Amino acid sequence: MTRTPSLLAGAAALAVLLVACGDDAEPVVSTASTESAPSSVADSGPEQQDPTSIVSLSPTATEMLFAIGAGDQVVAADSYSTFPAEAPTTELSAYEPNLEAIAGFDPDLVVLAAGGDIEDQLAEVGIDTLVLDAAVTIDDTYAQIEQLGALTGHDADAAQVVADMQHDIDEIVASVPATAEPLTYYHELDDTFYSVTSQTFIGNLYGLLGLENIADPVDDGSAFGYPQLSAEYIIDADPDLIFLADTKCCGQTAASVGDRPGWDTLTAVARGGVVELDDDVASRWGPRVVDLLRTVASAVAATPAS
Repeated sequence: MTRTPSLLAGAAALAVLLVACGDDAEPVVSTASTESAPSSVADSGPEQQDPTSIVSLSPTATEMLFAIGAGDQVVAADSYSTFPAEAPTTELSAYEPNLEAIAGFDPDLVVLAAGGDIEDQLAEVGIDTLVLDAAVTIDDTYAQIEQLGALTGHDADAAQVVADMQHDIDEIVASVPATAEPLTYYHELDDTFYSVTSQTFIGNLYGLLGLENIADPVDDGSAFGYPQLSAEYIIDADPDLIFLADTKCCGQTAASVGDRPGWDTLTAVARGGVVELDDDVASRWGPRVVDLLRTVASAVAATPAS
């Protein structure tokens, strides 16, 4: 099993999520706001030229750049930027970025999911950077898309992407039937039962659909929204729905969940409420969150109240 370290804003959160798996995953765990530009390009004056040679070291940023029509400006993307298919994926590491390797693409902008030493090194050789912290809410996603649009000369395209996302999400939320009691859910990050709470980006998305998170009572703050549950706890909580974000990394399926000792009695298993997600879509905060919400909403609509 391959376990991929996360691009985190804080070292403590990194320690928690090192165990979370995902071959191409970029777990969303930062608690930093994206309301203001956090990078060296934020101070650029009005004469700043649109970048024509962008290196993206963030799978989410890569998706955003292509969504707003700036794909032609992206000359290289990190090894986990697997979407869209035309993204110029390379061997560049988003987790251990190498100055010489990045500079070899002669970029005029590098987009990062985490700054640190590499941001300083790039500044020393005159390469602008933009650090996009992991989103906490959907509004953070919108803000980052618009920021990239303004920076790349695709303001109108970015505004349209945001407007389309808002329209689609409003429709999806409105489509979810009201229930007397909220449906409960368990979101699985890996097969050692790491999960998310409602304070995370993914937890916020579930909250839009009125779902109740069984992991919320467990996190006392030390897990940064990503507690490790136990099989016993999950069985006792008996969620109405189980969402598997470890189908690629850990080979989990609805069938394998049902085969776990004692899990065949769970409501979600008995009623067919185990939903297999695409690990990548479930771990990024770009435009494809609409697809994720649509999948979750379909599962909610098909699930009778307990």
